[in-house]
Amino acid sequence: MGQYCPIAFFTVIPARKVRSLKAEQTEPTAWYGTRFRVRYQESDQMGVVYHANYVNWFEIGRTEMIRSLGFSYRSMEEQGVLLPVIGLDLKYKLPAKYDDYITVWTRINNFSSVRLHYEYEVRREDIAADKIQMDNKEVVWMTEELPGELLVTGSTQHVWVNADFKPVRLDKSVPNLYDALKRAVSIGRE
Repeated sequence: MGQYCPIAFFTVIPARKVRSLKAEQTEPTAWYGTRFRVRYQESDQMGVVYHANYVNWFEIGRTEMIRSLGFSYRSMEEQGVLLPVIGLDLKYKLPAKYDDYITVWTRINNFSSVRLHYEYEVRREDIAADKIQMDNKEVVWMTEELPGELLVTGSTQHVWVNADFKPVRLDKSVPNLYDALKRAVSIGRE
């Protein structure tokens, strides 16, 4: 059973419990890109993007990736499954700045019926602003070499849980989402 953290309003799932769940190793999927322009409020007094905003951008990336597969976090919650972050890693290479065009590249790095690990790359677009179509915010990239200048890399680790924050098997709880994720993983192998 998880431990409730009253200050942060989340439940901590003990690592030993998560590690005991069987994980099926998979190869990474194709990259899913979400494009946007850095907003003024995301920058700090030094004129660069405040470091915590990259964590928000990771969430945008994975949310839009799930949406591109035909699901939403709202629909998952309505079906009784949640996907809390249980681990986070990021490395800063270069800063993003106000008004930069950014693509958050997201892919599934490891997937099983109980776990989901995402990998991210945040890149600055190196093309003229008038050449970017912001209407088409999502793109899929099939090769390892991504376009743009690398700014940040990272990953998040998640576990499927129910409303009581007890681990659940996605293949039993929401089989159509499990199948969609399996298809996304198979696209990355082609």
